[in-house]
Amino acid sequence: MGNIWFRLVVVLGKILAGIVLFVVFYLLIDFILSHITVAEKENSNTVKHIDVYLYSNGVHTDIVVPLRSAEIDWTTQIDPLHTEAQRTDMEFLAVGWGDKGFYLETPEWSDLKPSVAFKAAFYLGSTAMHTTFYKKMYESDHCIKVKITTDQYRALITYIQASFDRDSNGNYILITAPTYGKNDSFYEAKRTYGLFYTCNTWANNALKAAGMKACFWTAFDRGILYQYRKEVVVN
Repeated sequence: MGNIWFRLVVVLGKILAGIVLFVVFYLLIDFILSHITVAEKENSNTVKHIDVYLYSNGVHTDIVVPLRSAEIDWTTQIDPLHTEAQRTDMEFLAVGWGDKGFYLETPEWSDLKPSVAFKAAFYLGSTAMHTTFYKKMYESDHCIKVKITTDQYRALITYIQASFDRDSNGNYILITAPTYGKNDSFYEAKRTYGLFYTCNTWANNALKAAGMKACFWTAFDRGILYQYRKEVVVN
């Protein structure tokens, strides 16, 4: 009997060591790849007059865009009346992509269920778009303003729109669920969340799609913020 328990302890120890080594390797790869810069693409339209923001809540990165502009009026697709406040005087729209279980079932980290984390990590869940309306945006360590060209913004719009799932009429699919505040809402999204394609990977890929500076790859918000904080320091 003692030999069986010894073998069990050895097996469990190897499993635990493997998990620890994987986590260390994952964090190391993220650190390295997030510090490799994908340079901004050259653009014939060099006038950068559109302000967008990269906003992090400490974990998750949102792309914040003008609510209405010559390029698009987002309210025609994401209705402020779908929010609790139903304010029509807002000026900015924050858009994020992520695992639906995290969004809808985990308002605080203390609410995280092992089943939700497991599904999210291993590409077993579904995803949602989180949209939030703001009246004003304020720059800070976690909210960085970036000026972009019209062409870059159009490419960013195309990327964001392609992330929403749509009904048979081509409309975004509203998710009826409790939200984080009075000015946000959830919509069905495409793709699946996983260890190697997180909410921040989505945001980083948005920057790449727009021809903006980005990380080579990142799973966390800090990689994106690092790339643009570095620019602020240099300037």
